[in-house]
Amino acid sequence: MKEEIIIAGFGGQGVLSMGKILAYSGLMEDKEVSWMPSYGPEQRGGTANVTVILSDEKISSPVLNAYDVAIILNQPSLDKFEDKIKPGGILIYDSYGIHTLPKRKDIDIYCINAMDAAVELNNSKAFNMIVLGGLLKVKPMVTLENVLLGLKKSLPERHHKLIPMNEKAILKGMELIKKI
Repeated sequence: MKEEIIIAGFGGQGVLSMGKILAYSGLMEDKEVSWMPSYGPEQRGGTANVTVILSDEKISSPVLNAYDVAIILNQPSLDKFEDKIKPGGILIYDSYGIHTLPKRKDIDIYCINAMDAAVELNNSKAFNMIVLGGLLKVKPMVTLENVLLGLKKSLPERHHKLIPMNEKAILKGMELIKKI
């Protein structure tokens, strides 16, 4: 098993955190893991993306030209990465940030209304966990149990009280994701 993933959007959407949690989850399952962030100098509002590789075998390079899964959270990221998804791959996008829908016919496309759900939950910071839940429903590459352990590992201890809320957001994302 080898999954090559890109998560892309604006800074402040939890893109890098989502990738880090996914990477930690893979470590909890004794997988080989690569986590490579890329972002502009802006903390919020600039572009951000992260590549994550989860594999049962050694990873030769963290640099990728094509992806099995792309999680896209804004239009500039869709424009940049849609063509880099491998045929037969998966594209997951949040409807809030996309104005021109994906055009590919050789990939599976899923929509998740994560921003709307985060507003409904009255917690905008749950956005990335809702999206992560959608990913895990479509492609269960790591277990929910290990995602929660990954959260515990990546969050400072003072924020561990937020783990139940994050679990609720992940489960909400699993309910919301729809194939297009």
